[in-house]
Order: sequence, then C-alpha cells, then structure tokens
Amino acid sequence: MAQPRRGNVGPESGPDTESEGAAQPQHYFSADPAVESARTSIEISARGVTLELQTDVGVFSAGKLDKGTRILLQHVPPPPNRGRYLDLGCGYGPIATTMAATRRRAEVWAVDINNRALELVRDNSARAGLKNVKACRPEEVPQGLEFDFIYSNPPIRIGKAALHELLLKWLPRLTPDGAAFMVVQRNLGSDSLAKWLNEQGFPTERLISREGFRILRTTRPREAVGSDPEASAAPEAPSAPEKTAG
Repeated sequence: MAQPRRGNVGPESGPDTESEGAAQPQHYFSADPAVESARTSIEISARGVTLELQTDVGVFSAGKLDKGTRILLQHVPPPPNRGRYLDLGCGYGPIATTMAATRRRAEVWAVDINNRALELVRDNSARAGLKNVKACRPEEVPQGLEFDFIYSNPPIRIGKAALHELLLKWLPRLTPDGAAFMVVQRNLGSDSLAKWLNEQGFPTERLISREGFRILRTTRPREAVGSDPEASAAPEAPSAPEKTAG
C-alpha cells in the first residue's frame, strides 16, 4: 500500500496546457468518457505531503498536476483538523487526497460526474491508506448535507450558464461559518465570476493572485446565515396598564 510521504511543496508534473487556455477535449465532462482508458502514475507534493496518484485520459489534467490546482493547494489557508470538506469537480482527486492526507480527522467528499474520475479517486485513496475520502456522483450526496469548506478548480469550459447552475447548487450547502475556495484563471473570467457571485448575494473576495490565476473566497449569503425573520423582529412594546375607575 502506497503511503503519503512528508515533503516540500513541489511544482506540478508535466506541461501546463490545460490551464493555459489551450483548446481542450470535452470528454472529461462526460459521465463515461468514450476515449479508451490509459492510466499513468504521477507524484505530487503539496501542503507538506507527497502522494503517488494515478491519472487517466478522459479525466481533467491527465498525466500532471495542473497549475491552477497546484496554486490552490499552495495558498488556501490551512483548515481545522476536523470538519467536512467538499472537492467539487474532483477529477482524479489531487485536492481531495491532499486534504484527506493532511487532515485525517476530516471527512472529505470528492464529487464529479465522471465515473472514471471517481474510480481513480477511490483507487488513489486506497493506495494512500486514506479512509476519510468519499467519492461519489452529485446525486449521491445526501440532501441537506452541509460542508465547512468547498474547494474547486471549477470546470470553466462547461459554459457560463452551466457553471452558474453548478455554483448555485453547491454554494448554499456551506455551513453558516463555512467558506468556498475556487481557483480561476484571470483570462478565463475570474473577475467577472467574482462580480456575479457578489451580485447573487454570495460575499466573494480575491484571496490571492498568482501566475495568472485568482483564488476566490466565497461565503454563504448573509441573509441565509442564521436568519430568522420572526426572531430578528423588534419586540412589541408592552401595552400600558388599563386604568380602573376609582
């Protein structure tokens, strides 16, 4: 069984083509990619741990750790040791497995529509001895389950409407004090996405900007956090006592 090794944060493996705006095949958006499987193993180092992970064609960033994900792993604040995390659009699982390896008491959900990606996450988690990773399709996540943190290198190329639908589905599932961290390339619309999220009521700020990427931090709408219209209403003033005839 392959075990994670402690190490320094290292560079991504392989060339940066997928994150740099080159035309990409769309089959990793499919539930069952038509391209024939051809697995390869890579080694990634992030957040003080080194993992050997399998990747596959038909899955995002096959054969390497893409630059955006590497920047996200390097720069997001360290989460608490306990909690429930979501890797949204997990691919072969570099975010989910890294977070699970560094936070063994956390519950990490890896969600993707791509069944090949989910199979990779399960295999990679098992090889690393990570029992705190749950890989599943979106519809398999229990209704009402909330997350303390959401991490995502979102699939920008699915189109603006589909991306907005995806975020409006998952961001409301943050806990009241939770936060989502998303890495988006600047020339693929990171600033306009942040503007749109704020317009939808999700407070969003730019955490950092590195190598052409932004990390956005988003929280739940303010009115959705512990809002209780009846409880927040001003109490009625007590009525004056009635005078009695003397």
